[in-house]
Amino acid sequence: MGRKKKQELTTQKSVTTAQIKRLVKKALKDKPVYKPAKGYKFLKDLNIGSLFATESGMRGVLISCDTNATIIVTKSYDNDQLGKKYISSNTEVKEITKV
Repeated sequence: MGRKKKQELTTQKSVTTAQIKRLVKKALKDKPVYKPAKGYKFLKDLNIGSLFATESGMRGVLISCDTNATIIVTKSYDNDQLGKKYISSNTEVKEITKV
């Protein structure tokens, strides 16, 4: 029986390089477009210096934003996380407007 299974594995249709390239090109072309939840924005959509709050209760100020956002945490659910941090620029936050 061992020989029969080995023969079945080797008789599968092989995939050509052209087929692989076509599949990769299509996969890279069809990227999903993500939107933040209602009432939220992505950090990358905020202006530098904006105040924000996350759903977990963390508050901070946006310093810079590229692939990763540099922030200063001013309030946190545990005070161990205060100070300068790097988080994803795709983090959903609520912008705090100055009153």
